[in-house]
Amino acid sequence: MTENSTGETSTTENSPSPSRRSLIGWGGAGLALGAAAAGGAVAMTRTGNDVDPAGAEAGAAVAFHGGHQAGISTPVQDRLHFAAFDVKTEDRAEFVRMLKDWTAAARRMTGGQAVGEGAFGGLAEAPPDDTGEALGLKPSRLTLTIGFGPSLFRKFGLEGEQPEGLFELPKFAGDALDKNRSGGDLCIQACADDPQVAVHAIRNLARIGFGKVVIRWSQLGFGKTSSTTPEEQTPRNLMGFKDGTRNIAGTETDRLKKFVWVSDQDGPDWMVGGSYLVARRIRMHIETWDRTSLQEQEDIFGRDKGEGAPVGKAKERDKPFLKAMKPDAHVRLAHPDSNHGATILRRGYSFTDGTDGLGRLDAGLFFLAYQRDVRKGFVQIQRNLAPDALNEYIQHVGSAVFAVPPGVRGKDDWWGSTLFSKEA
Repeated sequence: MTENSTGETSTTENSPSPSRRSLIGWGGAGLALGAAAAGGAVAMTRTGNDVDPAGAEAGAAVAFHGGHQAGISTPVQDRLHFAAFDVKTEDRAEFVRMLKDWTAAARRMTGGQAVGEGAFGGLAEAPPDDTGEALGLKPSRLTLTIGFGPSLFRKFGLEGEQPEGLFELPKFAGDALDKNRSGGDLCIQACADDPQVAVHAIRNLARIGFGKVVIRWSQLGFGKTSSTTPEEQTPRNLMGFKDGTRNIAGTETDRLKKFVWVSDQDGPDWMVGGSYLVARRIRMHIETWDRTSLQEQEDIFGRDKGEGAPVGKAKERDKPFLKAMKPDAHVRLAHPDSNHGATILRRGYSFTDGTDGLGRLDAGLFFLAYQRDVRKGFVQIQRNLAPDALNEYIQHVGSAVFAVPPGVRGKDDWWGSTLFSKEA
């Protein structure tokens, strides 16, 4: 957990419906995934392949095309389904074909449309192109963001294209990482205001990739813990404190350019306009935290619990006086002034995944941080957090890092085209 994060205006993206025959893999066998309950979504009428204009009101669509992928500086939605995949095919051309199919499906789903020819009305003898659980639901600001892990480059002989900024993270103090919840050749981050829309997106991409990729691990998230929209109230984490007060806003183009987007000076060329994502599953020992006095809780964070104001200040966004905080206060150690200016964009979510078998909730923060350089961002901050008093109440149990390529620039472009252009 660190103290730092963005937002983009959105429009509905309508595109022609690809033919069933052209959507390779969409008629394949389904892949069973866990379902999430629908979150009070409003029904949406459909006429052919068009999304009802009413969808632009509540549950609007976010533009899929752009120089940067949506889901980074986009206003943070309420729900998350994150999935890391392992690649099973050794055929680069087959993998590229899947990326193109994924892009076509993502383009439609983010626009509130069904995958391919839909969940019904097609050949009765063949599986439908769409699994159907999102029928009648609005786009719910769904964004889909893809990233490539370090191991992907080894699998396809692309070591020469692997960015210097993409590497397996070092072990940090207090890490207790579960290999079954860490790593991955690639990832998909699905964010939406309706959990069923987010789950539907991951489920259908997994289905399209059947036989070529398999889900390594996934995480459902609720209750965003960071905001990229300054006018919104700062969200609270499961410890009850406001989180990410100094997060980069989507309107802060200068800070995005400085701290988030890869420039043509950073290299390699295929990553320009992209970013780097660090994902960490952080378990909170909330039963112990809940028995801690209010004063100690506030000392640990360096902020008051009600307003969120830093020690000695009146308002949440008042400039903190770090020396007024205890030396091991979280805010003091995570602040850019304590980290040579290191700043990251956060899109974290709370999670609860049942119990740990000992009567304690398996709950915490699924931390997502985007940055221009992992070495000058997350690694710098996390090392400085080694003496953080908060470490007594949290533990990092899952970890992954991904290179997030630039956005899809038009109807003929596709995820990863800048890296896999030779196979295009």
